This record gives sequence, structure tokens and C-alpha cells, in this order.
Amino acid sequence: MIIDTHIHTSEFSRDSSLPAEIAALKAKETGLGGICITDHESMGILGMADDLTRQYGLLVIPGVEILTDLGDIIVFGASDIPFRNVKAKELIRIASEQGGVTVSAHPFRDNGRGMGNNIINTPGLSAVEVMNGRTRSIHNSMACSLAAELDLPSLGGSDAHTIEEVGRYATFFMDEITSVNDFIRSIKAGKTSPVARHGTGFTHVPVNPVYLRSATPCWTMDLQPQV
Repeated sequence: MIIDTHIHTSEFSRDSSLPAEIAALKAKETGLGGICITDHESMGILGMADDLTRQYGLLVIPGVEILTDLGDIIVFGASDIPFRNVKAKELIRIASEQGGVTVSAHPFRDNGRGMGNNIINTPGLSAVEVMNGRTRSIHNSMACSLAAELDLPSLGGSDAHTIEEVGRYATFFMDEITSVNDFIRSIKAGKTSPVARHGTGFTHVPVNPVYLRSATPCWTMDLQPQV
């Protein structure tokens, strides 16, 4: 199952021009099995996620992207968390206690919002977003290498703020994901792999820098609508 794990909506992220319903519709057309709405310091999508799932026949998973003292962290599966003036280690601890997972978003993006090598000294982090649709290839490559070195699960996400960006990168889940709990279990088990949209399918992205220097995909999956 393929899920775009990083999307922002115009309803709850000031910098996005992408309505939640349009994001879901575009994801369905693209063949994604699900999307994660990860608005900045907001979980407003909680009130819409179930309705969107039923209406568009794809899983809509609520999350939130929070700027911490070390950089942006995406949280899934925890709702009683601080949104402002947050220390990364404290956020990770709180989310973990609630059964959630934490993902370092675009860790090497050159805008001061990535955790970078601080990931090394931040125990408890669940996963790393190694492929981000709004991040330069060299910085995605650095994230791939660090995740592999630390043996952390790797995710891909578009970081979409516009309709054209939906599904640019996504995550292949080895298990069928039908709920937030399934999603969290698969991440904790490391049963994920980043993929890139490639023509009418998705291409597996090996978690190392070689992919970024090669025009030959390792394998592709035909796009099929997934419910």
C-alpha cells in the first residue's frame, strides 16, 4: 500500500493552497491508497479525516508537523501534545507515552527547520523522512544515508502545498494499512520504503545516495487505485 505521509491543507496551514478535499481527490486519481494530513501546529484535520476517508475511498490519517528546538517533527497517533516552544526530546517522549510515532521531517533541508545530525543524539525518534518533495536531492540523499546508518525506518512524503505536488514522493507499506494503528505498527516495525512517482507508477527508492545519481529505477509498481 502506498501512502503520501506529508501533506498540508489550506484549511489548517497558512502556507498551503491545497484544500483537504482536493488533496484526497488528487491522491485517489494518482493511485495512492492513503494520505497523511500533517498541518503546521494544528490537528484540525481530526474533525474531517473520517468523512474524507468514506467520501473518497482512501485512508486519511491525521498528523501534525511541529517546529521544535531541533527542527520539524511530524507526530502521528498522539493528540495531547504541545504545539509551541517545544523541545524535541520532550515531544518524542510525550508522543511515545501516548503510543504515537515521531518522524524527523526533511532533516537536511537548508532552511533551518531540519533536525540534521541532531538526529544522532535524539533517542526515541521513530523514523526519518528521507525523501521529501520540497527538498533538494542532495539533502534527501543525506537523510537517506543517515537513516541507513542509524537503522531507522525511512519514509517518503510530498510535503504538498499545491495539487501538483501530491504524491511526488510517498511511502510503500509492506502491510495493508486500514487504520492509524496499522500505520503506526508498520512504522515501528520498519516495514516501510520510500517511493517516487514515476510516469504512471511509483519507483522504489533505495535508502542510499546511489539512487540520486542513477536514472534507472530499481523497480516500479503499476498504479492501481487502492481502497
